[in-house]
Amino acid sequence: MLNVLVTGATGFVGQHLIKRLKLDGYNVKIISRKPILGVEVIICDFLKDDIPDNAFKGIDIVFHLAGYAHDLKNESRIEQTYKKINVNVTADLLSLSVKHNVKKFIFVSSVKAGGNPIRGKCATEEDQNDPAGIYGETKREAELKVLDIGHESGMHVSILRPALIYGPNVKGNLQLMMQGINKGWFPPLPETGNRRSMIHVDDIVRVLLLLVNSQQANGEIFIATDGRTYSSRNIYETMCRVLGKSIPNWSVPKFLFSAIALISPNLSYKMDKLLGDECYSSEKLQSLGFKAQKELKQMNETDF
Repeated sequence: MLNVLVTGATGFVGQHLIKRLKLDGYNVKIISRKPILGVEVIICDFLKDDIPDNAFKGIDIVFHLAGYAHDLKNESRIEQTYKKINVNVTADLLSLSVKHNVKKFIFVSSVKAGGNPIRGKCATEEDQNDPAGIYGETKREAELKVLDIGHESGMHVSILRPALIYGPNVKGNLQLMMQGINKGWFPPLPETGNRRSMIHVDDIVRVLLLLVNSQQANGEIFIATDGRTYSSRNIYETMCRVLGKSIPNWSVPKFLFSAIALISPNLSYKMDKLLGDECYSSEKLQSLGFKAQKELKQMNETDF
């Protein structure tokens, strides 16, 4: 029976990963700021504490999911926090993994580590070479450390760049969109033909286990999507159906969103997040034999 250490276990993906690992018979230990029932916990606040050396004793596999994500209020003011959590903590985890002869290290990065997609194209791992913002830059720096340490030590390392993840109890923009539709204040989106990549959290967990078990995944970066693309209107209509809401027979004109985007850079950013392209290719991952088991049109009320 293999011993697994997980960071970021209290997050959206982490909770689903822990559940699957326990079902599959792994011995699971986590590093967390707070206790969690049913799991061995090493208490550690990455911002304040040194990572305990004994957390790695007897560990075979590390899943490093923890990270400091987007903060749009003022990235420059919190640059050191990005650096500390996304880069330095990753480096410390790698060092301790090598010290304790951990066999495999799986790092969950971000598509932002490679930059924004090329307009009109679904970006691949090879297309991505310009990290987006401080978040993307620090994630990319962490990726390079993972690859370097893996090469130097011989430890199996793999890096995952997930597209937009959805599933039960999802947080962030998808949660806000669901709440807005449910309460009646979210506007009916127009069909603009934009393309967005997504993947269900259950499929992300399957990918993580695939990266552990595939020798071909060693030393590689993989983008993860469900292999399909969705317009913002597709997502809007799916959420209406899931919530039992009728789909309006009208939509807010596209030109109105374009006009709002001209008001300020912040609003332009938000309109692009709402109606822009975020298309990525997971052909490289599919070459390992991965095929998503879930897609947006199959979703019901348990999937959001």
